[in-house]
Amino acid sequence: MIQAMFKSELAKLAGVSSRTFRRYLATRRAILTAMGVSPFARKLPPQAVHYISEDYCIDLPPCAIIKIFIKRIFFLAQAA
Repeated sequence: MIQAMFKSELAKLAGVSSRTFRRYLATRRAILTAMGVSPFARKLPPQAVHYISEDYCIDLPPCAIIKIFIKRIFFLAQAA
């Protein structure tokens, strides 16, 4: 699982400026809108982060994935 991330964080991971990253997202506006992402949103939901990281070949830090895994285990433990 992937966690929600700010657009600026993804831009840094991609190695581009925030403005360049916003331009890239503008080319994918229809897809992101279908996911429920507003063009003005600063934080992207996990499904959008996953799509963007796959489409733009952004390597997400392992700590982001580990945090989600830990939260999920904690949630499952509480539900049991």
